[in-house]
Amino acid sequence: MLTRPRDPIVAIATAPGRGAVGIVRISAGNLAPLIRMLCGRALTPRQARYGPFLDRAGVPIDHGLAIYFPAPHSFTGEDVLELQAHGGPIVLQLLLARCIEASAEPDPATGQANLSGLRVADPGEFSQRAFLNNKIDLPQAEAIADLIDASTEAAARSASRSLSGAFSREVKDLLDGLVRLRMLVEATLDFPEEEIDFLRQADAQGQLAALQQATHTIRQKAQQGALLREGIKVVIAGQPNVGKSSLLNALAGAELAIVTPIPGTTRDKIQQTIQIDGVPIHIVDTAGLRDSHDEIEQIGVQKAWQEIGGADVIVFMHDLTRSQDAVYAAHDAALADKLPPQVPRIEVWSKADLDSVWPSGDGLALSTKTGQGMQSLRKRLLAVAGWQPAAEGVYMARERHLQALSRLDAHLREASAHLHGDTPSTELLAEELRLGQNALGEITGEFTSDDLLGVIFSRFCIGK
Repeated sequence: MLTRPRDPIVAIATAPGRGAVGIVRISAGNLAPLIRMLCGRALTPRQARYGPFLDRAGVPIDHGLAIYFPAPHSFTGEDVLELQAHGGPIVLQLLLARCIEASAEPDPATGQANLSGLRVADPGEFSQRAFLNNKIDLPQAEAIADLIDASTEAAARSASRSLSGAFSREVKDLLDGLVRLRMLVEATLDFPEEEIDFLRQADAQGQLAALQQATHTIRQKAQQGALLREGIKVVIAGQPNVGKSSLLNALAGAELAIVTPIPGTTRDKIQQTIQIDGVPIHIVDTAGLRDSHDEIEQIGVQKAWQEIGGADVIVFMHDLTRSQDAVYAAHDAALADKLPPQVPRIEVWSKADLDSVWPSGDGLALSTKTGQGMQSLRKRLLAVAGWQPAAEGVYMARERHLQALSRLDAHLREASAHLHGDTPSTELLAEELRLGQNALGEITGEFTSDDLLGVIFSRFCIGK
């Protein structure tokens, strides 16, 4: 994508299929001649004008609204034209083809091609142009895709905050403070006999502590935003007939899985995404874990263990009515030993409405029939995921943002060690601050590789 950043581009910017309105969007260096050919007249900037969209013979393809945004006051920073037509697929394809055709036709005023090289845009290329032309930074560009993909209201609001620049402003404030401290430290390197006293007088220690606190605050908000974007994968596991499918149905509020008293009813995983306090929860119901001679059930059990290995949280279910059965309890204990120790686990005892005998432990007693324990389970899932319901000002964040902030935190801790250690080193302090600045620059795109940019924007919609 980055090898053709100046080509004029065009795309259908609305979703495929029939709709009331469809939009064809063009971005290029100079659109005035093309506008005259498509609309039959010049357009007043930033004013919607109703009229025909003309084919090569001057016959209307459709009638609709045309809006012209001249550079640099547009989304991409280039001239942008939006044609808002009726939302039929054929109409939009005809308009798209006409735009490309007209771009190659000679301008009556100059005799040259209107817009040589106009091509269909790659996914995310309009947003990429906005980033390359400094209209938005990288977190804002990513927030566009996150806003489109948001699966909950909380996620949409967080993405909107990121798009407005809330995340970017906090990163910039942190970056400014880091640069100021770097300048102070670098200035002392020419005076080695006075550098430590000078740094103390300039309160370098206080500035560094403030940077560490600011980093901690941003990381907390970013972690919350990452939860809203990605959600958590919850795998329900346990022996056959402990109520796994009933729990999935209860959490989803729909009969998604077949529930019978016959062991081995669930043969394959069943997935459903729900939301709890705005956090997406990706629930996976799995086959009952047991040895079986049934080849199909064996495959289901293998898939269950694969899902368990990739879980963020395991809900390990036990049957309260069989808690006194020695064989059942022994199998439960063997399964518990096989669960991955690094994955958080919530112990759930099902069928609490049928048995009041409570085994020792800190598990949750639950009944999908009466609803007992369901709200406690929802709260426990959010707590294990690290969600803070009272969190304010959360903005959308991605895993790469968290990794960059983690590296910054590590460099600031190393910098603090070089400042306060038994043998302080201004050179090493300066190097750690430089590396920390580079980590922050990866978030905004200042030090981001072209390969990463290609991956980010290729996941956008075409026309966005």
